[in-house]
Amino acid sequence: MSVVTVQLGQCGNQVGHELFDIICSDAQERQRRVYSTASCERFFHQTAHGELVARAVLVDMEPKVINQSICKAAKSGRWRYGETSHFSQKQGSGNNWANGYCVHGPRHREGVEELVRREVERCDKLAGLMAMMSVAGGTGSGVGTYITRCLRDIYPKSFILNHLTWPYGTGEVIVQNYNSVLTLAHLYQLSDAILVHENDTVHRICSQLLNIKHISFSDVNRVIAHQLGSILQPTLTTDSHGIYSRNPLGELVSALACHPEYKLLSVSTIPQMLSSSIAYSTFSWPGLLKHLRQMLISNSKMEEGKLSQNHIYAQQFSLLKHSKMSLTGPSFNTSLANLLILRGKDVYSAETGGRYRAYIHQYIKFGITEEDFLDSFTSLEQVISSYRQLC
Repeated sequence: MSVVTVQLGQCGNQVGHELFDIICSDAQERQRRVYSTASCERFFHQTAHGELVARAVLVDMEPKVINQSICKAAKSGRWRYGETSHFSQKQGSGNNWANGYCVHGPRHREGVEELVRREVERCDKLAGLMAMMSVAGGTGSGVGTYITRCLRDIYPKSFILNHLTWPYGTGEVIVQNYNSVLTLAHLYQLSDAILVHENDTVHRICSQLLNIKHISFSDVNRVIAHQLGSILQPTLTTDSHGIYSRNPLGELVSALACHPEYKLLSVSTIPQMLSSSIAYSTFSWPGLLKHLRQMLISNSKMEEGKLSQNHIYAQQFSLLKHSKMSLTGPSFNTSLANLLILRGKDVYSAETGGRYRAYIHQYIKFGITEEDFLDSFTSLEQVISSYRQLC
């Protein structure tokens, strides 16, 4: 099943290019032919000459970034964007969400919808659509939100995942708070799940873990793309005997977006280090899992130490719990649902349970089932909730 990506605005197009570049590199480097076929089918279609063409639509109100992305992809020699799969104008949205949503979006709706329709029709089976954008500027946030609304109307039964790049807390655009609030409020009614990357967190990864001295947006975008590639590329299912998962968006939504009020997702990856250091490093699944559990308990998005993308943890959390409009979580874990994705050698040897279900067998042998435990937990959580409402 295939994913059609819609890259919106400067950030969405830059991150999207990095994502396709990483996916293509991974697919060509993998030894398993089945994996390469599954990965390429998911994100690319092939021309009669065997060229890989990204299943993507590029949208921006200014042509500069789109032209750069198209040229860089073509120069790679491994893949390219479609010759007519992009839409741009000569005037941007001026970092104004309203300008993007109320003016540029409606004005150019038909053109963008037609490009998306062409990409969807190239898919034998559509897994869903992924819209990539930032929330700080005007085109990514405003036009991106409007296009998401259009996609929901046209493809009401398809999964829609929105990937949002959250601005630096110190401020990239003076009205970024307005743009961010308007984007989230509207997307919450439209999207099946919203995956958020915070620039501040990714910046710390670049600085503390990758030891990059002069961090550029390109460095930040590449880290984001690595994390996205790790959770969106095909993985072997637990009992599949070599069969790769089919619908990445459907799996993420069904596992993590368990309630329409809780759609925000975040990603933590381990380990992360410079490519030049990987050849001199050794990893064990028990060690990786131990660090990952520590990150989960502390609600940390990165390891405070040495954090390749072999091991991914997708965690869901609720932004609306906090009084301030901030994506910085509390000091304890508040995840509602978790999805663990293992990538690398000997994944079936990894013991992911830890002390989960410890001693349960001693109760089962006397007639108590796991469902009894779950029912009891649910009942007590309701009691706790009732008492808290008295405060």
